[in-house]
Amino acid sequence: MEKGKGLMVDGRRWAVDFTDNSSSNSTRDIPDPPGFNRASQDQDDSTLSRQKKDAESNWKAQKAWEVAQAPLKNLFMMGFMMWMAGSTVHLFSIGITFSALWQPISALQGVGKVFEPYKDSKVDLLGPKLLFIALNLGGLALGVWKLNTLGLLPTHISDWVSSLPPAQEVEFSGGGFPLR
Repeated sequence: MEKGKGLMVDGRRWAVDFTDNSSSNSTRDIPDPPGFNRASQDQDDSTLSRQKKDAESNWKAQKAWEVAQAPLKNLFMMGFMMWMAGSTVHLFSIGITFSALWQPISALQGVGKVFEPYKDSKVDLLGPKLLFIALNLGGLALGVWKLNTLGLLPTHISDWVSSLPPAQEVEFSGGGFPLR
């Protein structure tokens, strides 16, 4: 059988058998092209696995930063919704305000779960976690500011009048001469 010739295999007319059964070492007789290094194909599996692990660690670090920056988008959206709700006390503005308070609180409670998929010995998660916490605290501050804008926070002395003792009388006036 000549190399590269078509062969009828199993009754199929155009099947080609690419197996090389020749005993000559013809591939070693041809010189390698310029710039080709046969040793580059025979790299260690450890080198490839190390590169793969490094690439995976870089990917995890990048995704951790993306997750850490996600509350920033929510912060702008919530700020716009609060602006649209206005500064009067009604059902919609109270609902938006309490949503703005609840989302950061629940996100702060689950910081560990959020960054669990990106945990790796080569990935430093301190920076992304701190950014995530800072942005959620900013969202919480935005909600508290909206509560103050609505007048629902007791920040004035008149909000605490019911808990103050009655003022002592400094002066007493009594009856005088009756005028007729």
